[in-house]
Amino acid sequence: MATENLYLGVDIGGTKVAAGLVDATGNIICKDRAPMNAQGSAEDGLASVLTAMEKAMDAGRAARPGFKLGGAGICSPGPLDPRTGVVINPPNLPCWRNFPLADRVSKQFGVPVLVENDANAAGLAEAIWGAGRGYGTVFYATLGTGIGTGLVIDGRIYNGRTGSATEGGHVTIDWRGPKCGCGKFGCIEVLASGPAIAARARVKAAAAGVAGRKVIELAGGKPELIQSEHVALAWRNGDPLAKQVLEETFDLITIWLGNIVDLLEPDVIVMGGGIGELASEWFGYIRAKLPAWCIIKRGAEAPLLLARYVADSGIAGAAALCLATKATA
Repeated sequence: MATENLYLGVDIGGTKVAAGLVDATGNIICKDRAPMNAQGSAEDGLASVLTAMEKAMDAGRAARPGFKLGGAGICSPGPLDPRTGVVINPPNLPCWRNFPLADRVSKQFGVPVLVENDANAAGLAEAIWGAGRGYGTVFYATLGTGIGTGLVIDGRIYNGRTGSATEGGHVTIDWRGPKCGCGKFGCIEVLASGPAIAARARVKAAAAGVAGRKVIELAGGKPELIQSEHVALAWRNGDPLAKQVLEETFDLITIWLGNIVDLLEPDVIVMGGGIGELASEWFGYIRAKLPAWCIIKRGAEAPLLLARYVADSGIAGAAALCLATKATA
C-alpha cells in the first residue's frame, strides 16, 4: 500500500495558531491549536507556531499512522513576501519584523514551506477543492471582522508586482465615508464588515424605539452592546430595524461587487467568513441588484457561491499552497 501524503496547513492569528493535516482532496484529517505569543521575541512567536504544528502532527500520527508529510503552508497576517516567505511587519504580530518564517519552519520540519496572506490562500483552497472548483478565474472574499479578498487564475494566486495585490477590502466606494483602519476613507471594510454592521445597528436602535426592540433585547437591552450576530438573529426573527441595517449593508456589498465585476469579470465569486455565511442568505437580493451596478452586464451572470471552508479556511488554504505549487512545478 502506497504511503499517503498529507499536507500541514497553519493559520496564524494575533492570539492563536491553528494547524491541521489535509489530504490531497482537501479533507481536513485532524487539527489542533496553540496560543500565539505575539508580544514576545521573534523566537517566542516561532515557538508558538512550532507547538501548534507538532500538536497537529501528533494528532495525524494517531489518525493516519505512517503518513508522509508532503509539505507545509502557513497563512500569516501581512505585510509579507510570499516569494521569500519573509513576514515583514504585521501590526498584530509585533514579534516579527522581516522574519524568515518559511526558512525557519522548513529547517525544523525538513519539508518545503510556503507563506501567504490568509485571504489569498483561502481563495486557492476554494479554487482547487471548494466552491470555485472547475472555474478559471475565482474571486474570493472573506467577510467578517474585516474584509479580505484573493484572486486565483487557473489555479494560481495573483500576487501582483510586489506580492501584495488584491486588497479588495480596501477599495473605496465612498470617499466621504468613515476612516478605515488602513488610513483611507470609505473602504468597503469600514462600511460593511461585522463591526460596521454592529455600529450601524447601534445608531439606529438607539433612536428606533419599538422598531428596534428585538435587536435591543438580544443585546441585553443595551443598544451600545449590539453585535452583528444580534442583527442577523433579529432579522431572522422578523425585526424591521435589523432588516433595514442588512439591506443597507448588502446594497454596499452589491455596489462593491459591481466594481469587482467591471474590473476583473471573474468566472465565479465565492464568499466566506462569518458575514459571508449571512450574505449567502442575501445572495438572491444581491444578484437581482448587481446588473444595475455593472457596465459589463454579462459579468453579473457569474455565480455567487458560499465557500466550502469557513472556520477552517486558513488551515485548508495554507495546505492548498503545497498542492498548487506541486501542480505547477
